Amino acid sequence: MYRAGAPPDAPGGARLRLAHFAPRAGWTLLTLAGCALFVRLGFWQWHRWVMSDAVWTRFARGADAVQPLGERTLADLPLYQRVSVTGRLDGEHQFLLDNRSYRGRPGYEVLTPLTRAAGGVLLIDRGWVPFTGSRARLPDVGLAGEPAVTVSGRVADLPSAGLASGRAPPDPRGPWPKVTSFPSAQELAGVLGVPLPGRILLLDPAAPEGYVRDWQPPGLAPLRHLSYALQWWCFAALAVVVWAVMSVRRSRATQGPP
Repeated sequence: MYRAGAPPDAPGGARLRLAHFAPRAGWTLLTLAGCALFVRLGFWQWHRWVMSDAVWTRFARGADAVQPLGERTLADLPLYQRVSVTGRLDGEHQFLLDNRSYRGRPGYEVLTPLTRAAGGVLLIDRGWVPFTGSRARLPDVGLAGEPAVTVSGRVADLPSAGLASGRAPPDPRGPWPKVTSFPSAQELAGVLGVPLPGRILLLDPAAPEGYVRDWQPPGLAPLRHLSYALQWWCFAALAVVVWAVMSVRRSRATQGPP
């Protein structure tokens, strides 16, 4: 590629401006490393999109019909399946899941044991209650109705912090309800004194004896992950363009008159 010009102070001839492609080794290696990283991050978000889309689809399908739990356990059913179960709620031994927010407000989620008519105990998540403003004053989560109930809800896993530093098992001493942060089912069972399944039941929004229950699938919406993947791949393409532009060098040569 050439661009010729004849400056007025060039008495002997025209100056030619020659552009040639000469990438530098260091700049090339840096671009390759950056592109590899961007592409890898893009595929990571792509896989997150695939998994998130499957979870959100399963969550939507779980609301299609309510199945009686019967003699089965929560582990026998797919996640987010709606089930109904009959038993007695234990309002004297409840847990408050700490570090649970709703629309930016801090609060707790209320876990209430239910002794099943078919045998065994499971935990019902009755929803979110706001923080009272003082750790010394816990919200009133007592039961107003009859303890014998038939409830329906979604099968779900206990919330997970992802980091060990965010966990705080329930204190076996002290009064009820017990405040805990991202406990395991084994920790809750040890304090309650009965075996518990690894899953819980998210109480349906229309069911009585509940609090705020705006249940959503876990994690970001699938399209967010897809948009992040496209962004990372665009960064990789942009890095190649910048590398190509920066690798073009221009030199001057003087051409005499014909």
